[in-house]
Amino acid sequence: MTEVRIAILDMNNNAPNEGMRCILQQVRKVEQQEQLNFTIQVFNVRAKNELPGLDFDVYISSGGPGSPLPSEESWEKHYFFLIDQLFAYNRTHRQKKHVLLICHSFQLVARHLGLGTISKRRSTSFGIFPIHKTDDGYSEPFFQDLPTPFYAVDSRDYQLIQPAWKRLEEIGAKIVCLEKIRPHVPLDRAVMAIRFTNEIFGTQFHPEADAEGMLRYFEKEEKRVQIIENHGQDKYDEMVSSLRDPDKISLTESIIIPTFLRKAIQVTIGSSEVVKN
Repeated sequence: MTEVRIAILDMNNNAPNEGMRCILQQVRKVEQQEQLNFTIQVFNVRAKNELPGLDFDVYISSGGPGSPLPSEESWEKHYFFLIDQLFAYNRTHRQKKHVLLICHSFQLVARHLGLGTISKRRSTSFGIFPIHKTDDGYSEPFFQDLPTPFYAVDSRDYQLIQPAWKRLEEIGAKIVCLEKIRPHVPLDRAVMAIRFTNEIFGTQFHPEADAEGMLRYFEKEEKRVQIIENHGQDKYDEMVSSLRDPDKISLTESIIIPTFLRKAIQVTIGSSEVVKN
């Protein structure tokens, strides 16, 4: 059986989170569905300065709390060195490395590559929101089975806005979706996903969010009280309703990361036999 090596970069800095559980759950689910052998290794990037080498086939870099703005933390230069290595490797090798960047990781790499302005939001974006495809988004393979708009979990204090179009064109990157339309708010709409290259993709939202697991989590008394105190009863009720809707988070969860993994698997094992479920 062909082995597929997957590196998961934990960017949570030891903060409690649901994202890592969701990522590992989705990876294991695809492994089982495709009857393959995944070797999975988790690297605690920010808390322990752990980073993989180039001996993996797939890299998934998680979301995480905190600021994506420049810092003097030692892990940051090592992280960007790896990112630069992955881009360079794919330019010079036939067998490519596939990379998925989620939220905090997406913001870091967008800043590193100079693709726009990373700024602090006026207020935290927290909830389940519509995501709108751009013209390029309609031909994005990861979005083809999603409606317009589709829905995703969004939880962030920072944002990528004011795209650097010349730089995007220079590296061949495409913006494939934007945040919800707010005609009454005179602010830039955040960039929500970029197709960096054929093998490297990133989202500012959370495609790993597991509706069923998140619903259980939000229905815990402590978490329910916390959300209501911080965001209000209406926001809590809206999120619970969206998590129960099979056409919202469950649909997004079932498509983006599984499609990413299956595409990477096809390249890694050199086969067209991996089919979409």
